[in-house]
Amino acid sequence: MKNSPSDNKPDNVIPIPRRSEEKQFDKKWGKEVTKQGFCMVPSILFQAQQRIGLNPTQLTILMHLIDFWWTQDKKPFPSKKTIADRLNISPRQVQRHIADMEKAGLLKRAQRYHPNGGKATNEYDLSGLVKKMRNIAPDFEEAKEKAKELKRQASSRGGLKATAARQKMA
Repeated sequence: MKNSPSDNKPDNVIPIPRRSEEKQFDKKWGKEVTKQGFCMVPSILFQAQQRIGLNPTQLTILMHLIDFWWTQDKKPFPSKKTIADRLNISPRQVQRHIADMEKAGLLKRAQRYHPNGGKATNEYDLSGLVKKMRNIAPDFEEAKEKAKELKRQASSRGGLKATAARQKMA
């Protein structure tokens, strides 16, 4: 009988657990749901919604644009009607919100044309939104680090007041 590879391992080796066949995302939402598709969105978009200047409808429109944005180099191009139908608002409302987000520098519209010359749906460049989130990210990281430090100080001997007194003495 052959020895298994684990029989020859030194005592200080910790085996890496195998990845479960079922991904965590599937476990959380259910395969019947995730099989319909999903999109990944940075949490900072939600956390900084107010700072970015997005009202709830604009954020929702962006979420739908992101849902159509599969790769960095292939910009999304859903119709205003598709987004409007998903949100139960008019295509004109979608158009106005997109125009406002374009004025704010969050996205750019580019007209697309069919090979025969007819107009197609707009293409949406979200690089302005990405740039804005990248510029904001350091502030969120700094706030996270400050919160971590405050938590450490609060849990240390004497708490925050004692830590502040020690820092004044130094």
